Amino acid sequence: MHWHSSSRKLSMVKGSAARLSLGLTATGALVLGMIGIGAATADADTVTETISLGADPAGVAVTPDGSRVYVAVDINAVSVIDTATNDVTATIPVGDSHSGVAVHPFESRAYVTNTSGDSVSIINTATNDVVETVPVGARPYGVAVTPDGSQVYVANIDDDSVSVIDTATNSAIHIEAVGDGPIDVAVTPDGTRAYVVSSNDHSVKVIDTASNTVSATIEVGDDPARVAVAPTANRAYVTNRQDGAVSVIDTVINDEIATIDVGQDPIAIAVTPDGSRLYGTNFDDGSVSVIDTATNTVLETLDVGEGPEGVAITPDGSRAYVTNNNDGSVSVIDIDNAQCTASLCIDFGSLAGDGPLAGGGSTESVGNGSTVRGGSLAGAGSTGSAGS
Repeated sequence: MHWHSSSRKLSMVKGSAARLSLGLTATGALVLGMIGIGAATADADTVTETISLGADPAGVAVTPDGSRVYVAVDINAVSVIDTATNDVTATIPVGDSHSGVAVHPFESRAYVTNTSGDSVSIINTATNDVVETVPVGARPYGVAVTPDGSQVYVANIDDDSVSVIDTATNSAIHIEAVGDGPIDVAVTPDGTRAYVVSSNDHSVKVIDTASNTVSATIEVGDDPARVAVAPTANRAYVTNRQDGAVSVIDTVINDEIATIDVGQDPIAIAVTPDGSRLYGTNFDDGSVSVIDTATNTVLETLDVGEGPEGVAITPDGSRAYVTNNNDGSVSVIDIDNAQCTASLCIDFGSLAGDGPLAGGGSTESVGNGSTVRGGSLAGAGSTGSAGS
């Protein structure tokens, strides 16, 4: 369900003298007035489109240039969506029983885990053909590529291992005894650590990628499912299905420091490129929770399709793509350009004035903890993007 911040109109003094005083002074007064009353007009995130796939989807990933979305579907295939039109432009046969998808950060490659086939299909995203299939551990699920593109980490739930694929040779080694039921994996922005969700023992294992050994164990909630690592802060986020909550991990001390209550049966989670928000799928109630990472609170809850499972955000932070496993569709969420909290939601892209505000696209704390994202106040009225 969508909600919006409350709106109030600010009165303006009429007359030619007042009109001459418009510009930065009026803009500043408008901003101060908004902050003073604790509310402003702005649109919340909106589901703008639903893409029918004709098959039930699970994992999803967006290419580094944001032009295409790769979705694993239950007909042992991957559907390719053109983000300019949101049309399905290709269907690529892969291995038996799809699950996770990850894309290479700068080469034309996508990696798809074949859960029943104990393998990973490698797709050439320039031609949308499978170029190689790499054997891994038993029932691979989650998959992640290191930021330098040199390795692919694969969580294998049935043999408690993580496979590491060398992308230069497409050969794999195996890290044994990685918890009980490893189901998902994410790599830190510097590539030094991989965080592996161990679904059956309520923990996350930390792998040192230099030695490929487990260096720490972090206790989380009940039935953890997925993990995402923040691109801009020392945080990792883990969904706990039975608890209906997200664990917040400090990756410096490798400890859970907070939990966030979300919807029923949370599965996947993704972080915006600027690290300011989380988008988490709630499978049982057909929704997505939007979380403010500064306050660890839910900003809004969006209705999507039935059984939302995977979520991926475009590199510019403008859209989220959510796979709905129970109705064979993908929901497209238009991410609002404003930075919202429970008390304030302002989009500066529509204001008049001259020159950029706060460096353009930066986020500042204003007043009583409310936040404001600045864009350009002049010219074409562009807004500060989440990815800039």
